[in-house]
Amino acid sequence: RDYLTTHAHRTPQQTTDLLADHLTDYRAHVHHTTAAGLPTTIARLLADHRTRSIVVPHDLPAGWLDAVPDTVHRHTDDPAQTPQDLDTIDTVITGCALAIAETGTIVLDAGPDQGRRILTLVPDHHICVIHTPDQIVDSVPQALPRLTPHHPQTWISGPSATSDIELDRVEGVHGPRTLDVILVERRSG
Repeated sequence: RDYLTTHAHRTPQQTTDLLADHLTDYRAHVHHTTAAGLPTTIARLLADHRTRSIVVPHDLPAGWLDAVPDTVHRHTDDPAQTPQDLDTIDTVITGCALAIAETGTIVLDAGPDQGRRILTLVPDHHICVIHTPDQIVDSVPQALPRLTPHHPQTWISGPSATSDIELDRVEGVHGPRTLDVILVERRSG
Protein backbone atom coordinates (compact mmCIF):
# COMPACT_ATOMS: atom_id res chain seq x y z
CA ARG A 1 0.00 0.00 0.00
CA ASP A 2 1.07 3.54 -0.63
CA TYR A 3 0.46 5.26 2.73
CA LEU A 4 1.35 8.85 3.47
CA THR A 5 4.26 9.12 5.89
CA THR A 6 3.10 12.48 7.21
CA HIS A 7 -0.01 14.62 7.05
CA ALA A 8 1.72 17.95 6.38
CA HIS A 9 5.00 19.47 5.37
CA ARG A 10 6.53 21.21 8.37
CA THR A 11 9.76 22.95 9.20
CA PRO A 12 11.76 21.42 12.08
CA GLN A 13 10.55 24.26 14.31
CA GLN A 14 6.91 23.61 13.37
CA THR A 15 7.38 19.92 14.13
CA THR A 16 8.88 20.76 17.54
CA ASP A 17 6.04 23.19 18.27
CA LEU A 18 3.45 20.56 17.32
CA LEU A 19 5.07 18.03 19.66
CA ALA A 20 5.11 20.57 22.48
CA ASP A 21 1.42 21.42 21.89
CA HIS A 22 0.36 17.77 21.96
CA LEU A 23 2.46 16.99 25.05
CA THR A 24 0.84 19.94 26.80
CA ASP A 25 -2.62 18.72 25.74
CA TYR A 26 -1.76 15.41 27.43
CA ARG A 27 -0.88 17.27 30.65
CA ALA A 28 2.87 16.87 30.35
CA HIS A 29 4.95 19.89 31.36
CA VAL A 30 7.14 21.09 28.48
CA HIS A 31 10.32 23.10 29.04
CA HIS A 32 12.69 24.58 26.45
CA THR A 33 16.42 24.99 26.94
CA THR A 34 19.79 24.63 25.26
CA ALA A 35 22.48 22.02 25.95
CA ALA A 36 24.28 24.55 28.16
CA GLY A 37 21.07 25.22 30.13
CA LEU A 38 20.06 21.57 30.53
CA PRO A 39 21.75 20.91 33.92
CA THR A 40 20.15 24.02 35.44
CA THR A 41 16.74 23.12 34.02
CA ILE A 42 16.96 19.59 35.48
CA ALA A 43 18.01 20.99 38.88
CA ARG A 44 15.12 23.48 38.84
CA LEU A 45 12.57 20.77 38.01
CA LEU A 46 13.90 18.57 40.81
CA ALA A 47 13.62 21.48 43.25
CA ASP A 48 10.10 22.33 42.03
CA HIS A 49 9.08 18.71 42.59
CA ARG A 50 10.81 18.64 46.00
CA THR A 51 12.82 15.64 44.84
CA ARG A 52 14.95 13.97 47.50
CA SER A 53 16.15 11.03 45.39
CA ILE A 54 16.67 10.25 41.71
CA VAL A 55 17.44 7.20 39.62
CA VAL A 56 19.27 7.46 36.31
CA PRO A 57 20.46 5.01 33.63
CA HIS A 58 24.13 3.97 33.73
CA ASP A 59 24.91 5.87 30.55
CA LEU A 60 23.10 9.13 31.29
CA PRO A 61 25.47 11.89 30.14
CA ALA A 62 27.37 13.00 33.24
CA GLY A 63 26.94 16.71 32.51
CA TRP A 64 23.16 16.49 32.78
CA LEU A 65 23.41 16.28 36.58
CA ASP A 66 26.10 18.94 37.10
CA ALA A 67 23.69 21.40 38.76
CA VAL A 68 21.87 18.82 40.93
CA PRO A 69 22.69 19.53 44.59
CA ASP A 70 24.46 16.91 46.68
CA THR A 71 21.41 16.78 48.96
CA VAL A 72 19.56 14.84 46.25
CA HIS A 73 20.41 11.17 46.72
CA ARG A 74 21.46 9.57 43.41
CA HIS A 75 20.78 5.98 42.38
CA THR A 76 22.05 4.37 39.21
CA ASP A 77 20.01 1.72 37.42
CA ASP A 78 20.70 -1.67 38.96
CA PRO A 79 18.96 -4.88 37.85
CA ALA A 80 18.78 -5.87 41.54
CA GLN A 81 16.43 -2.93 42.21
CA THR A 82 12.93 -4.22 42.82
CA PRO A 83 9.74 -2.32 42.03
CA GLN A 84 9.48 -1.68 45.78
CA ASP A 85 13.00 -0.14 45.77
CA LEU A 86 12.13 2.07 42.81
CA ASP A 87 8.88 3.13 44.49
CA THR A 88 10.94 4.86 47.20
CA ILE A 89 12.67 7.04 44.58
CA ASP A 90 11.05 10.37 43.72
CA THR A 91 12.25 11.01 40.16
CA VAL A 92 13.72 9.24 37.15
CA ILE A 93 15.71 11.16 34.54
CA THR A 94 16.14 9.71 31.03
CA GLY A 95 16.64 10.55 27.41
CA CYS A 96 14.54 8.94 24.68
CA ALA A 97 14.85 7.15 21.35
CA LEU A 98 12.62 9.69 19.59
CA ALA A 99 9.39 11.64 19.80
CA ILE A 100 6.45 11.79 17.39
CA ALA A 101 4.95 15.24 16.86
CA GLU A 102 1.57 14.28 15.33
CA THR A 103 0.68 12.03 18.27
CA GLY A 104 2.59 13.75 21.07
CA THR A 105 4.34 10.47 21.82
CA ILE A 106 7.77 9.82 23.33
CA VAL A 107 9.36 6.46 22.53
CA LEU A 108 11.84 4.78 24.86
CA ASP A 109 13.65 1.66 23.65
CA ALA A 110 16.15 0.91 26.45
CA GLY A 111 18.83 2.57 24.35
CA PRO A 112 21.60 4.88 25.52
CA ASP A 113 20.54 7.24 28.33
CA GLN A 114 17.19 5.44 28.85
CA GLY A 115 17.87 2.43 31.09
CA ARG A 116 15.55 -0.47 31.73
CA ARG A 117 11.82 -0.09 31.07
CA ILE A 118 10.94 -0.42 34.77
CA LEU A 119 12.83 2.78 35.62
CA THR A 120 10.23 4.90 33.86
CA LEU A 121 7.20 3.01 35.15
CA VAL A 122 7.63 3.13 38.92
CA PRO A 123 8.93 6.51 40.19
CA ASP A 124 6.17 9.11 40.42
CA HIS A 125 8.03 11.79 38.43
CA HIS A 126 9.76 11.36 35.06
CA ILE A 127 12.03 13.96 33.49
CA CYS A 128 12.59 13.09 29.83
CA VAL A 129 15.10 14.91 27.64
CA ILE A 130 14.48 15.24 23.88
CA HIS A 131 17.05 16.79 21.54
CA THR A 132 15.46 18.94 18.84
CA PRO A 133 15.20 18.61 15.94
CA ASP A 134 17.23 15.36 15.69
CA GLN A 135 15.01 13.20 17.90
CA ILE A 136 11.63 14.44 16.64
CA VAL A 137 9.74 13.03 13.68
CA ASP A 138 6.39 14.12 12.30
CA SER A 139 4.54 10.81 12.28
CA VAL A 140 4.39 7.16 13.34
CA PRO A 141 5.33 5.98 9.80
CA GLN A 142 8.48 8.10 10.06
CA ALA A 143 9.25 6.76 13.55
CA LEU A 144 9.02 3.03 12.88
CA PRO A 145 12.04 2.72 10.54
CA ARG A 146 14.18 4.52 13.14
CA LEU A 147 13.33 2.01 15.88
CA THR A 148 14.83 -1.42 16.39
CA PRO A 149 11.94 -3.91 16.52
CA HIS A 150 13.64 -6.35 18.91
CA HIS A 151 14.27 -3.68 21.58
CA PRO A 152 11.63 -3.33 24.31
CA GLN A 153 9.67 -0.16 23.60
CA THR A 154 7.60 2.11 25.79
CA TRP A 155 5.42 4.65 24.00
CA ILE A 156 4.44 7.55 26.27
CA SER A 157 1.73 10.09 25.49
CA GLY A 158 1.60 12.23 28.63
CA PRO A 159 1.61 11.17 32.27
CA SER A 160 0.03 7.85 33.16
CA ALA A 161 -3.74 8.25 33.52
CA THR A 162 -6.99 6.37 33.35
CA SER A 163 -10.65 7.23 33.80
CA ASP A 164 -13.47 5.27 35.35
CA ILE A 165 -16.95 4.85 33.88
CA GLU A 166 -17.95 8.28 35.21
CA LEU A 167 -14.87 9.80 33.49
CA ASP A 168 -13.12 10.64 36.77
CA ARG A 169 -9.48 10.92 35.76
CA VAL A 170 -6.84 9.29 37.95
CA GLU A 171 -3.17 9.94 37.21
CA GLY A 172 -0.19 7.76 38.08
CA VAL A 173 -1.90 4.39 37.76
CA HIS A 174 0.42 2.73 35.24
CA GLY A 175 3.46 4.97 35.50
CA PRO A 176 4.55 8.44 36.59
CA ARG A 177 1.94 10.91 37.74
CA THR A 178 4.10 13.83 36.55
CA LEU A 179 5.93 14.00 33.22
CA ASP A 180 8.37 16.84 32.61
CA VAL A 181 9.70 16.99 29.05
CA ILE A 182 12.76 19.09 28.31
CA LEU A 183 13.21 20.05 24.67
CA VAL A 184 16.91 20.76 24.19
CA GLU A 185 17.24 23.07 21.22
CA ARG A 186 20.31 22.88 19.07
CA ARG A 187 21.75 26.34 18.57
CA SER A 188 23.54 26.93 15.30
CA GLY A 189 26.71 28.83 14.95
